[in-house]
Amino acid sequence: MLLQSVIITSTWLARTQRPIFSTLCRRFLIFCEFSASISSVKASHIAEDDNEFLPWLEHKAGAEISSALSIGRSSYGRSLYAAKDIKTGDCLLKVPYSVQLATDNLPPEITCLLGDEVGNVAKVALLILHEKKLETNSQWAPYISRLPQPDDLHSTIFWSDEELEMIRPSALYEETLTQKTQIGKDFHAVKLAFDQYPDHFQDLTLQGFAHAYGFVTSRAWGRSRGASMIPFADFLNHDGTSGSYVLSDEGKRHSEVIADRDFAQGDEVLIRYGKFSNATLLLDFGFTVSCNSYDQVRIELNIPQDDALYTQKLELLARHQTRSIKDVNEFTSTWNSFAIKEVRSGSRKGKGIPQSLRAFCRIVTCNSQQELNALEIEAARNDGRLARCPLKDKNREIGAHRFLISEISNLVEEYSECIKLMVSDSPYQCGKSVLRRRLAHDLLTGELRVLKSASAWLENYCSTL
Repeated sequence: MLLQSVIITSTWLARTQRPIFSTLCRRFLIFCEFSASISSVKASHIAEDDNEFLPWLEHKAGAEISSALSIGRSSYGRSLYAAKDIKTGDCLLKVPYSVQLATDNLPPEITCLLGDEVGNVAKVALLILHEKKLETNSQWAPYISRLPQPDDLHSTIFWSDEELEMIRPSALYEETLTQKTQIGKDFHAVKLAFDQYPDHFQDLTLQGFAHAYGFVTSRAWGRSRGASMIPFADFLNHDGTSGSYVLSDEGKRHSEVIADRDFAQGDEVLIRYGKFSNATLLLDFGFTVSCNSYDQVRIELNIPQDDALYTQKLELLARHQTRSIKDVNEFTSTWNSFAIKEVRSGSRKGKGIPQSLRAFCRIVTCNSQQELNALEIEAARNDGRLARCPLKDKNREIGAHRFLISEISNLVEEYSECIKLMVSDSPYQCGKSVLRRRLAHDLLTGELRVLKSASAWLENYCSTL
């Protein structure tokens, strides 16, 4: 996923959460311990081996990047800390476009080999590999050397088949396979181009390409220039409650971050990446958040092929399949998949359960052509939206929602069984295996919470009818 910065032009554009991919603590969750020999508790965050990075970047930019922040270390890796007291509204950093890594930084002799089928993300991944190959001769060496190591990447695209089995009930399982397939396609397109010119990337491997691809999808921001890696800014950690994010000013040709709160000297400074579920965080960044309030579950429903009205129901849905933007899943949506969010107890309207999902269930449970015709007439009266209102026949309304309860109950059972197996597995595993098991547990327990909340609301809805 590319983090989409707000673009400042003559008009403000809305910030999108998942501009390209089906996309807290740290982008790459790194459990390491760091020692320090500095007397002040807050000063102990300072990473002495990073002291030269900001001066190097400012010299390269020919401008000040930040006087308010310094690079430090937390238990999650590199972080940014307040170098002095910061007030709400202060500019935390400004990174000129000239020192951001984007597709136009690729050497012309490499760019000319790539066709239109190679996208921006793949091109920036190649740029990283190119600069990494140059080692200390690279003009970006201080930045490239500070990117995470492959063993520190825990996105599900790097999980083994056995590890992926832990999350099979979740839509993340299929989305991970989809993204791995896309990476393979991009690699194949790049390899075909470079095989004709062995002087370029003759040692390019799928594994190396996938790691570079992962750097881009997790750390880059999307702008008019395409995918851009923003040095220094990408050391910022995420806080879901923060009101700060990266702003890109096309007129002034820089990206900046404005403080949304006061920070005392030594405090870690945080921004918000987006309102992401654990599935998105795990796919794109390789970490999860316990009790994530943005968790959601994608549920997929199908019309039984032995249904006597199977063809008519499909045709009706095809004519009225436009859905509210609020129903669109973070991942790839299809006409029969829906994103359920947690339904708060006491909610009268069941906010979190899409109306389009409830409409789908009303159609699936129709028993006659007359009932389908009635729904089409209703759609014509409601801007094409099917079954926007409850069915007048209470027994049919209850039957439609009981159908949905049954589908959700099956998922609850599947999730519960997977969690039970996960907990009962060998206690002797350590390191990366333990970490990924915990990430999988966070994912499944969060989505199970969502499913149970929806089931409880639906049960209450049916009982009140």
